[in-house]
Amino acid sequence: MKKITINDLMKWKQEGRKFASVTAYDASFAQLFEQQEVPVMLVGDSLGMVLQGKPDTLPVSVQDIAYHTRCVRAGSPNSLLMADMPFMSYSTPEQACENAAELMRAGANMVKLEGGAWLAETVSKLAERAVPVCAHLGLTPQSVNIFGGYKVQGRDSDHAEQMVKDAILLKNAGAQIILLECVPARLAERITKAVEVPVIGIGAGNATDGQILVMHDMFGISANYIPRFSKNYLAETGEMRAAVTKYLEDVEAGTFPGPEHTFE
Repeated sequence: MKKITINDLMKWKQEGRKFASVTAYDASFAQLFEQQEVPVMLVGDSLGMVLQGKPDTLPVSVQDIAYHTRCVRAGSPNSLLMADMPFMSYSTPEQACENAAELMRAGANMVKLEGGAWLAETVSKLAERAVPVCAHLGLTPQSVNIFGGYKVQGRDSDHAEQMVKDAILLKNAGAQIILLECVPARLAERITKAVEVPVIGIGAGNATDGQILVMHDMFGISANYIPRFSKNYLAETGEMRAAVTKYLEDVEAGTFPGPEHTFE
């Protein structure tokens, strides 16, 4: 696989070509995903739940993410690799710059931050300092205690309008990717059309430019439960490489996510 950059994703958006991405946490799976030509990987703070057995993502540290980023980069030299900024690691722009630098040195090409308009200054500071940013909107798992659980976001008109405004504001501040989690499909489509940068969805319908799944959900091996918006591709295909290939094909064809994986 050739080296993937944000310019490739921008070109694909302009061409209307959809792309798939997946979480990764170690060199072995990262190598498998790169061999199957998965263009984008994320070292997610989801590792707190799927690897560490925690009830949520809040205990994950910058050092945890940096360690797994080094592992994934060792297995996949060519993917565009995003790394999550953990809970309270970017509460100020200065703190965000310091912690993002550690993740970039570990091998990330981009960091992902959860939040809306309040992040604009931080996104701008990072972009000015050569740190590409993915802005995560919708269901932001680090806010689980504010939301009162893992719930679909943006179903009421006021919240939906604010999310559109936040996406545009963060893009204008320098965000190069928007990630939407657990939002109604029509809202995700609006945001995808409203911003010039690629939009990746998870539980956000099939109108976004890209999709992402937690690898443990894709293989049906999550310790807790398989979310409605996910799909067990291993059960469908019976083999891991075939599961990844089928996932890639379904996303590119626009058949995943289907109506059964979508919120309205």
